[in-house]
Amino acid sequence: MKRRSLLGAALTAPALSMATAASPVLAQDKITLRMATSWSGGYTMELMANAYAEEVARLTDGRITIETYPGGTLGSALEVSDLVRNGVADMGHTWMGYDWGEDRTTILFGGFAGSFDSERMLHWLYVGGGRELWQEFRADKFDLVSMPLGIRTPEVFLHSNKPVRTLEDFQGLKLRTAGAWLEISSELGAAPVTAPMGEVYTMLERGVVDAVESGSLGENQTSGFHQVAKYVILPGAHQPVAPFELVISPRVWEGFSDADRALLQDAARLVTLDCWMTFGQRDAMAKTFYEDEGNEVIDLAPEVQKAIYQAGAAYAERNAQENEWFARVWQSQKEFDALWRGAERYRKIER
Repeated sequence: MKRRSLLGAALTAPALSMATAASPVLAQDKITLRMATSWSGGYTMELMANAYAEEVARLTDGRITIETYPGGTLGSALEVSDLVRNGVADMGHTWMGYDWGEDRTTILFGGFAGSFDSERMLHWLYVGGGRELWQEFRADKFDLVSMPLGIRTPEVFLHSNKPVRTLEDFQGLKLRTAGAWLEISSELGAAPVTAPMGEVYTMLERGVVDAVESGSLGENQTSGFHQVAKYVILPGAHQPVAPFELVISPRVWEGFSDADRALLQDAARLVTLDCWMTFGQRDAMAKTFYEDEGNEVIDLAPEVQKAIYQAGAAYAERNAQENEWFARVWQSQKEFDALWRGAERYRKIER
């Protein structure tokens, strides 16, 4: 039997005692929340988790304080949703795709090789029914209150010690990745492994892997990948978009007033939109950075980009046959994609 939406249920549920293990700490009408994250630092922490803490403090005049903890501080950086479910943290900031081993549907919300771009994803989430599906899915399958918090522009396909232009170049490539791309890249001939983002630089530097994918063009300026890998391969056909996520313990959520729940949701939406615009601007500013640093920037062949999308779509169709939730979300995304097909005709002006 499916659980009703925790967001909806919480609006009518009585406030619970703040003394529960996963409850916020109150002092003189002020609330302090512990947020576990998947990030050791960098853009993701700065523009999403920390920005959210600042926005919540602003909207509540300092009544609600969120303490953000770097990945690994409270527990595994790749298991933030479990830390919240188990009461170790009140809330968490993560990428839903890290939970793909528990339910493949998570990659449809987190982005994968078959996703549309970030502009379309934002529209689907906020006006196309995606956010409601997101919240219902997380409540039903994971017993979490959840909402989008941050979104990334297309990732760099690879920072690599080997040039990659064709599918032949991809064969046997030792690649750090995460989510569905672990399976899909393996089907295309790569040799993928996964690891938290905080370990990626060291893996590349020590030759544990030939290449890494982790972050967007502007984001990766500070990662230092370009210092230990000669080649930058674009665009991120494997990850055209990456929405991130705020997860909250339902016991904590039910302890808030309706007004505070609305403020928490408003803050998440504001940070998501601000984050998207900042990522886009920093990507534009970074487009010549890597060449200036002595890297060779390689454009992935169009036929490879199409092959990656087709492999992603085929992967989704297979999973939709076996998973009711996956089928439901995938169908919604396909219908939205069809609605927007050809949008460039009226949205893009030749100059």
